[in-house]
Amino acid sequence: MNKKIIIGVGIIVLILLTVFVVKPKNNATNGLNLTGATKVQVFLFHATQRCPTCIRIGKLAKATVEERFAEQLKSGKIEFREINIDLPENKALAEKFQATGSAFYINSIKNGQDNIAEDTMVWQLASGYEIKFKDYLSNKLNTILEI
Repeated sequence: MNKKIIIGVGIIVLILLTVFVVKPKNNATNGLNLTGATKVQVFLFHATQRCPTCIRIGKLAKATVEERFAEQLKSGKIEFREINIDLPENKALAEKFQATGSAFYINSIKNGQDNIAEDTMVWQLASGYEIKFKDYLSNKLNTILEI
């Protein structure tokens, strides 16, 4: 079999295992007080090789932030980034967020304190549910920012 096909299938299997088998961590708030943030970081971590779902999440999250939070994005209250964990310059940030592969994190910074939470729901909403994805992320960010 072609080596690229084997690698691609392996990546897809890992993503599916992560999304559907591994217990989601911090999908809700896990006791973190995420409201009233002074700044919110919305980060999609990924490897150099990306599956279509990871790419779609990046596009949908970016579109949501740009369309629905343009003012907060412009002022710096919200920061959106896609971060390649394979690049040496992103190693420290990936370690801070404990990102080891494709993962979507929201960091609600309140009183100078990071409140990092991984959100796994976006993986389920990314496949064909554009409006639900955007509404879900918007509602979450509105709650964090107390808008």
